[in-house]
Amino acid sequence: MSAARSVRVRLLAIALLPTLVLLPLLLGVTILRWNSKFDAALISKVNGDLTIAHQYLERLLENTGERMAALSGSSRYRDAVEPQARTPAALRDLLEEQRQALGFDFLYLVDEQGRIAATARDMASGVPRADWPIIQGALEGRPSTAIDIFESADLAVFSPALVERARVELVPTPNAVPTDRDEETRGMVIHSAGPARLADGRQGALVGGLLLNQNLEFIDTINDLVYREASLPEGSQGTATLFVDDVRVSTNVRLFEGRRALGTRVSAIVRAAVLDKGRTWLDSAFVVNDWYISAYEPVTDSYGNRVGMLYVGFLEAPFTQAKHETLITILLAFLAITAVSVPVFLRWAGSVFLPLERMTGTITRVESGDLGARTGVRQARDEIGRVAIHLDNLLDQLQARDARLRAWNDELNIRVEERTRELELANRQLEATTRQLIMSEKLAAIGEITAGVAHEINNPIAVMQGNLEVIRAVMGDKAREAGTEFRLLDEQIHRISQIVTRLLQFAKPEEYAGYVERHAPDDVITDCLPLVQHLLNRSRVSVERRQQAQRMVLMNRTELQQVLVNLIVNALHAMPDGGRLTLATRDTEMEGRSGLTITVADTGIGMSEETLRKAFDPFFTTKRREGTGLGLSITRKLIDRQGGKIMVESEPGKGTAFMIWLPEAD
Repeated sequence: MSAARSVRVRLLAIALLPTLVLLPLLLGVTILRWNSKFDAALISKVNGDLTIAHQYLERLLENTGERMAALSGSSRYRDAVEPQARTPAALRDLLEEQRQALGFDFLYLVDEQGRIAATARDMASGVPRADWPIIQGALEGRPSTAIDIFESADLAVFSPALVERARVELVPTPNAVPTDRDEETRGMVIHSAGPARLADGRQGALVGGLLLNQNLEFIDTINDLVYREASLPEGSQGTATLFVDDVRVSTNVRLFEGRRALGTRVSAIVRAAVLDKGRTWLDSAFVVNDWYISAYEPVTDSYGNRVGMLYVGFLEAPFTQAKHETLITILLAFLAITAVSVPVFLRWAGSVFLPLERMTGTITRVESGDLGARTGVRQARDEIGRVAIHLDNLLDQLQARDARLRAWNDELNIRVEERTRELELANRQLEATTRQLIMSEKLAAIGEITAGVAHEINNPIAVMQGNLEVIRAVMGDKAREAGTEFRLLDEQIHRISQIVTRLLQFAKPEEYAGYVERHAPDDVITDCLPLVQHLLNRSRVSVERRQQAQRMVLMNRTELQQVLVNLIVNALHAMPDGGRLTLATRDTEMEGRSGLTITVADTGIGMSEETLRKAFDPFFTTKRREGTGLGLSITRKLIDRQGGKIMVESEPGKGTAFMIWLPEAD
């Protein structure tokens, strides 16, 4: 048996080793080397793309300087500055014409003291800085062009429009360096200055600049130049970006469809490598919302400081997909070869050692749990056959004993499951009781706090209202001049009073319950609609009424109106783009009690599961600027006090429905 097994193992090893061991190892090494070469090729490509973008920017700076030099040396400029030949507006008209031709945002002439000699158009306010290195160089006879960062005040000198173009609101960006700023107001400017003679023969400087913030023509030109049509595989996308510090101020990267990712920021790791250390980044990087093969290089100003970055990159996903498809193709080819060759080898080996393989297979199946496995040998032609038959007999005995053990095990499992269910039920009841106790304690604490705060606020409100009336009386007829301001103060004091009232109603509902009376719910709904008519008039929401309830409810009418108005206003806020508001009533039964259900449903944005869980929590709101978070909490308190229930069903994108069940009035 041992000799036979040894021969069998050696034969199978000789047959299968090349296919199942050596070939996969060789294939793995080849794939790893190919993958590294593939990644290196991508990095090399993006490095070449960055070189093209850098050369374009350098050429743009060079062309700008040459055109400025050509302007200052042109005969038209000399004629315009000649005192005996020029009209008062000749130089100004020439500068404005050349500003438009050069695509500059500003163009002006200064003397050696930095005073303005002429401008293409009037300055908005103040005097531009004259201490820029390029201006000092031009006054010394050296034309130069560089990229400089202009503060908001520097841009405001030329035009308020430049200030607005430079202003970019910062968008919260994952992995970026934390910042307290909410906008970028600095402008990145192609700044050029060349020596020019003034009318009196003194040395001057002709200064021009082009603001790059939100200059989409500039960044799209770079993108079109670097990523020409068919330069990337289908599905990939080339992008280019210009940064001021780490903020995207000009980009064709999309934040989402139709909006560029202006105001988003680069990740902290890229910022540290490029801006802090001055290195060029060539690697994969997460850009706004996807992974890109990226290249970043620092941009320096005329002072030699790193003030921004130039970026180009292309979407990594198509290349990753191509690698995966290639790997899958290789794997499938290997599996196909294996599937064809291995059965041939096994068939040949099996014909030699069939009885042994049957016993080996049977033992393997029994070890994996198949106690019904048998060798199937019926006649013992040799010693191996007799061993196979004897093995089948032993397996029959083993299967019978296993069946008895399984029966005993099943009975024991049934008893354990029964005890486990009882324990789980007890645990769930304990958890539910604990949650209710915790919520009760929290609400009690919130009630005490809000009641105290609300009472403390009422006193200064009364003082403010009284003093406001005194101011009106003292001012007399002059109070009309500040009528709008007085009205706003009245409105805000009234709003504070309303919030205080809601807080008191939430904290001490039993003190603000009012008297109860019988109502037809549809009449109350009808009375509520005029209260929200101003909101309906501003929206594109249609109202659908379904009046099916015949029963009456016993509840304070004002409280019921408060509940309905709160739900209707919430529904209108959930439909900013219009929709349908459904107000329905119908007679229903709940837990053996007669009552009716009022439904307020909308076709708005809906709520997520997390929002649904917190919807009735005090002070929870999704209205960041105008909500107090007490509306639904007070609503549920009012409904619970009447012995009713409030339920909600919602699905994101499909709308929300609140169902109020109230018992029938006796």
